[in-house]
Amino acid sequence: MKLAILSRNSQLYSTRRLVEAARGRGHSVRVLDPLRCYMRIETGRFSLHYKNKPLTGYDAVIPRIGLSVSRYGTAVLRQFELMGCLSPNPSDAILRARDKLRTYQILAAAGIDLPATVFGDNPDDTEDLLAVLGPPPHVIKLNEGAQGAGVMLAEKPAASRAVVDTLRGLQANFLVQEFVGEAGGSDVRCLVVGDRVVAAMRRQASEGDFRSNLHRGGLAEATTVSAAEAVLAVRSAHVLGLSIAGVDLVRSRRGPLILEVNTTPGLEGIESVSGVDVAGAMIGLVESMKSNG
Repeated sequence: MKLAILSRNSQLYSTRRLVEAARGRGHSVRVLDPLRCYMRIETGRFSLHYKNKPLTGYDAVIPRIGLSVSRYGTAVLRQFELMGCLSPNPSDAILRARDKLRTYQILAAAGIDLPATVFGDNPDDTEDLLAVLGPPPHVIKLNEGAQGAGVMLAEKPAASRAVVDTLRGLQANFLVQEFVGEAGGSDVRCLVVGDRVVAAMRRQASEGDFRSNLHRGGLAEATTVSAAEAVLAVRSAHVLGLSIAGVDLVRSRRGPLILEVNTTPGLEGIESVSGVDVAGAMIGLVESMKSNG
């Protein structure tokens, strides 16, 4: 199989592991910076070039597209798709999942449990918007944040109003969610590949923080998810159209709640704590997609 990996940096751990896993299974693989790909589009004919040479003959592409290049990166991925390449995470699915508001609407419509969430645009509605959600603490998230960036905790009504007013002044898109205090600053990252959770880790926020992201100093340990949690994680990915995803859930009194669905989950943390060859599982999924047509 001739495989492309869309990544801006071939030296990143996740990218290197995917290359290693693909070559270990006998595949030809090349890392392509999506911003160096350029395309020709005409009726019924689509082509891609990279550094002055055409890109042809690829069977599949694995996108590792960062948030900052979502628009152009997904356009390149779509071009590959139009040229007949398979992708475990299609371009439209990535765009759906990158928009938190859209993600929560899709998940909730599918009956998937998540923290209560509110969204509004007009400053005149702030008081009632927060009242609709309920009393603080409130978690306030930028609509397109990642790795814990743009996530804030407001513990009093005045603090919630101040953060909301500030973000409105910056013309930022944001959501406000209930805070699940009983989780104690921990969540569970489920790595979904195909129809199963291949690895999971419990992440604990560092002292003085409520964000459990490893990039924010959180600690991680391998964990086992329940059957219900595994089903919820896989359903969350599939409802968005993703075959590979990092699905974050929090354990609450009313059961597991979905926090995030990440289209480009990092592999270093979860492989190191779980000992699972996640990159190999991802390549195996692409192989099965190819063999099934």
